[in-house]
Amino acid sequence: MKESEHIDDTVNHLFRKESGKMVAVLVKIFGTENIEMAEDVVQDALVRALETWKYRGIPDNPRAWLYRTAKNKAIDIIRKNKYSTLIDFSDPDKQLLTSGYTLNTTMDNYWKEDQIQDDFLAMMYACCHHDISEENQITFILKSLCGFSTKEIARSFLTSEDTISKRLYRTKEYFRKHKIRPKIPTSNEIVDKTETVLNAIYLMFNEGYNSTHADQLIRKDLIEQAMLLCRSLLSAEQTQLPEVYALMALMCFHAARVDSRLTIEGELILLSKQDRTQWDTAIIQSGQAYLNKAAFGSKLSTYHIEAAIAYEHCIAKEYKDTNWPMILKYYDIFLNLTYDPVVLLNRCMVVLELQGADKALMAIKTIKNNKVIEKYYLYHATLGEIYMRMHQNTKAVIHYQKAIQLTQSKQEQQFFKDKIAGVLN
Repeated sequence: MKESEHIDDTVNHLFRKESGKMVAVLVKIFGTENIEMAEDVVQDALVRALETWKYRGIPDNPRAWLYRTAKNKAIDIIRKNKYSTLIDFSDPDKQLLTSGYTLNTTMDNYWKEDQIQDDFLAMMYACCHHDISEENQITFILKSLCGFSTKEIARSFLTSEDTISKRLYRTKEYFRKHKIRPKIPTSNEIVDKTETVLNAIYLMFNEGYNSTHADQLIRKDLIEQAMLLCRSLLSAEQTQLPEVYALMALMCFHAARVDSRLTIEGELILLSKQDRTQWDTAIIQSGQAYLNKAAFGSKLSTYHIEAAIAYEHCIAKEYKDTNWPMILKYYDIFLNLTYDPVVLLNRCMVVLELQGADKALMAIKTIKNNKVIEKYYLYHATLGEIYMRMHQNTKAVIHYQKAIQLTQSKQEQQFFKDKIAGVLN
């Protein structure tokens, strides 16, 4: 790898890992009415890193360099605006920022290690304000705090990039107007607001596990970030909730299988063909421990069900040993909790394995008129698999071609092309 490419990768990795924390600290300094200012400071720090490191090399502590650059930029902005009304300095802590004697020391306090994660979590919860719709909450968290692109979020919600852009604009306008102060919620609010935070973590993990990125199907940085955030919730006593443990278990079960999902050449490997000796048993055991800890209270979340499904796959020594009847029961329980066309689509694949193609086709036809799911590439991939097993090759090819058109992943596109070649031969 060329040095310039290594630097680009390092900066991009830092962006995914640290940008949200930096934004959270800067929002605490500037106020939620100046979220775009905070985002601009982070972006400026990243650009400077790209420019400077290509000439001077990557510093020994790139994270500290990035934080220091953002902090110095924030100091410049404070000095420039200390007599303006752009930033509200009425807060006692912020008043110290307006004095040249206390500015640097006060700014250093904002960037102390033990404060950064708290500010990040507080900002996550601020994004979950009850006046902001749930879809806008999650969209904003993913974009501003987790470094997602508009395209990535659009795929997660099975919607258009234009829709996502409008959601982001409306949410920023709400923050600008109401000047919400980020804080970790009280015990009375924690359950409802944590549910939205978990949704964001879940979508983040899914993007890492099956990425929209054109060159990478699996993005371990996003997987690690999602798991780190979930562990952060579990490290705080007030957020040690059953559903948090369940989501952590679910992510462990999936993360344990990541290294078996691609060939050395980067080609996709189906679950039925994966080398199970590559599965990380230590992570699976961690998942079991988290799942056991999730078994308290009276609430059964969708994360509990998904974790149970993933666990069944992890404990099957071979694909043929998979307990499909139990997995089908779990999907039925899931759909009784909440109707989700994507979950129904996944259930169709279980029906295909357990009851055959005819039954699977009958099951998938129950969601055929759903206009959203018909734009989802896995809907057509599933139909392609069903028709292939029914030896209706023309229909199989049509749906595999549609799946190719609807996914941005080169690995998935090649996988479906190979499927078409297999059908035609």
